[in-house]
Amino acid sequence: MALTGIRVLELAGLAPAPFCGMILADFGAKVIRVDKAGSGTTMDTLARGKRSIAVNLKSPEGISLLKKLCKKSDVLIEPFRHGVMENLGLGPDIMLQENPQLIYARLTGFGQSGKYAKAAGHDINYVSISGLLSKLGDKNSPTPPLNLLADFAGGGLTCALGIVMSLFERTKSGKGQVIDCSMVEGAAYLGSFVWKSQKLGLWSNSPGENMLDGGSPFYSTYKTADGKFMAVGAIETQFYAELLKGLELDASELPHQMSFSDWPEMKKIFAQKFREKTQAEWGRIFDGTDACVTPVLCFDDVALHQHNEERGSFICDDQGELSPRPSPVLSRTPAAPTSSRDPLVGEHTHEILAEYGFSEREISDLQTCGAVARNKPKAHL
Repeated sequence: MALTGIRVLELAGLAPAPFCGMILADFGAKVIRVDKAGSGTTMDTLARGKRSIAVNLKSPEGISLLKKLCKKSDVLIEPFRHGVMENLGLGPDIMLQENPQLIYARLTGFGQSGKYAKAAGHDINYVSISGLLSKLGDKNSPTPPLNLLADFAGGGLTCALGIVMSLFERTKSGKGQVIDCSMVEGAAYLGSFVWKSQKLGLWSNSPGENMLDGGSPFYSTYKTADGKFMAVGAIETQFYAELLKGLELDASELPHQMSFSDWPEMKKIFAQKFREKTQAEWGRIFDGTDACVTPVLCFDDVALHQHNEERGSFICDDQGELSPRPSPVLSRTPAAPTSSRDPLVGEHTHEILAEYGFSEREISDLQTCGAVARNKPKAHL
C-alpha cells in the first residue's frame, strides 16, 4: 500500500482526527491511537486499521513515554485546543528537537493563532466563520449540511493531505514540519469555487434561489409516487433536452430553461410529473440516458445499486457493518482496509511498547507506576 512503513501516533480525540488517522491506516500506515489511561471506552467510530495504547499524559512518566514514541514515529496527529500540548511539555518546538523528521499535525477548529484560537466550537461554528454557511439553506435560514464540511472535508481529509504532502517534501529535505490545520480555513478552501465564481452570477440570488443550490428546476430533487426522491442535474442544454424527453414534456410549451423568473413555476410542473411514477420506474426511464437523473439512495439501498455493486464501492467488516470503500482507487498500491473489529482502549499497549524497543521490565514498570494501561479483550467461549 502507498503508506506502508509510515508510523503514525494519533492522540485520541473527536471525529476529525480519527478520520484523518483512518485515511492513513486504510492506505497502509501503522496508526496507533494514543488513548487516555483509565478510560475504558471510546467514542471513536473511525478506528479501522488502528491499534490502541493507553497512556497517562498527566504523569511525568507518561509524558516521557510519548516523547520516546515520537522519536521513532513519522507523524503525530494532535486534536487539542491551542496551548494544551505546550502546557504538557509536548509542543512542536520540543518534539521536533527530539525528532527533527517528525510531521507534527495540529488539527483544530480555529487554528493555532487568531482571536478564536483557544475558543470551543463545532462544525457549525467553523462553517459559519468560513462564510460558507451563509450560502447554504434558503433565504429564511442558513442550514448546516450535517457536520461534514468543516469536521471531515476541511478538517480530517485536509489534514491527511497536509501530512502526505509533508511526508513527500521530507524525502527531499529530510526534515519534518508543523501542520496548522484549521477547520475554518479548510472549509473555506473547499469552497474556493463559490468564492471565485461570484462574478459569474451563480450566487447573486438568495440561498436556495440560485442555479446550483436547488433554485433551478433542472438542478433539484423531486419526490416520487412512492415517497422517495430523484436527483436532477441537467444543466447543459443537451442534458436538459433528455430530461424533458424522459418527463414527456414539450420544450415549446415551457418557458426557456434559463428564464429565472419562471423557475418556481417550472419546478411545480416538474414536481407534478415526478409524482406520477415511483423511484424505480423513473430509474428505468432515465438509466442509459444523459439526462443526469439519478435516485436518491438511502443507506439501506446504496450497496445494492448496480453501479456501486459492480465497483465494490461499499464494504462489509467482520461484524456486518457497511461502510464506503477507501477512495481514491490506486492502480498499483490500492488501499486494503482491514475487516476486523475496532481496537479496545489500551488493547495493544504491550505489543506496541515491545515494537518500539521497550523491554519486559520497562513495560512492567510503566504499568506499575500508572503511566500506561492494558486492556485485554475477553475471550468468547
